[in-house]
Amino acid sequence: MAELNMNNSSTTTLNDNVVDYSVASQTPDQENSGNGETWYDFPNSDDYLGYYKEIPELKKAIDSLATWTVGKGFESDLRTKNLLEVWKGSGKDNISSILWNLHVMKKVMGDSFAEIIRADDGTIVNLKPLSTGNMRVVYNNQGILVRYEQRSNIEGNPNKKFEPEDIFHLTNDRVLNEIHGTSIIEAVKWVIDARNEAMADERKIKHRELSLGILYVDTDNTTKINAIKTQYSKAIKNGELLVLPKDTAEIKDSGVKPQDRISWISYLENFFYQAVGVPRVIATSENFTEASSKVGYLTFEPIYTREQADIENSIFSQLQITLKFNRPPSLGGSVERTEEKNTGQTGFQPSETQAGASE
Repeated sequence: MAELNMNNSSTTTLNDNVVDYSVASQTPDQENSGNGETWYDFPNSDDYLGYYKEIPELKKAIDSLATWTVGKGFESDLRTKNLLEVWKGSGKDNISSILWNLHVMKKVMGDSFAEIIRADDGTIVNLKPLSTGNMRVVYNNQGILVRYEQRSNIEGNPNKKFEPEDIFHLTNDRVLNEIHGTSIIEAVKWVIDARNEAMADERKIKHRELSLGILYVDTDNTTKINAIKTQYSKAIKNGELLVLPKDTAEIKDSGVKPQDRISWISYLENFFYQAVGVPRVIATSENFTEASSKVGYLTFEPIYTREQADIENSIFSQLQITLKFNRPPSLGGSVERTEEKNTGQTGFQPSETQAGASE
């Protein structure tokens, strides 16, 4: 029998080997020109645009929010409507597509810009969207915007400068004294990367589904092992069964469960909608219950109405134009009247169907 000596025991050092998760610290924008000015060039704009165009769920969530915000049209006086009808953007746009574009890019880039085109008498005759990636915002040392610059892509050509009143500028979730907005992709980038890694793994596994096992070969002969590997790979590629002599090799289950992977991917997908502020029921046509659909709609109302109010206020303050975007019908009253008829949807309180601060 082995001799047991507890004096020879030791402990692990998990505290030294396991690194605690931490978030990198950040500071607001600082003066960076040497002459008392602070400027920002949107260095991540190309990356953010790539994420928006390549990730379908993210694009759908952002597009849905913009559609709900500006897609139902607006109300204004007749003079204003006649004025906005002549706006053509880059040539083939209209007021709805211009505002939709600016709202989408505001969420993707953090900021969106359009050049304000005026007639000789000062009347605004067009709003031409500009690429955020080419723009620079410049503030003085008092934190006041002094100009915009459209950076030249041609070496030796100077930047085109604009006075603040010549650019229509939307900003997303600007905080502290920062001179730019915050892209929603900044907060959800890790989740996007994790989901796409999981999707790539799942696709590879689907193509190699027959090989999801561990092949135990009862030989140390390298030549025989290589021959079995070749036959095994060929059988998988052709979708055929591999028949081996008795006691030659054994395939054992790898323990990988497909459902675990699918659940992980679905879990990550939900973060897209949470980050944008769009319930999944709004952006997709999946099978949801009536109760869950109504609750999702109710939670979405204060989000898109705030977006509408922000753009309405920006249009008034920067363009001196008054308009009001049409709101989709509210479900608050409908939920209260019909909850007793739906056994899966009961117990709503009046405060849960109305937007406002809780007491």
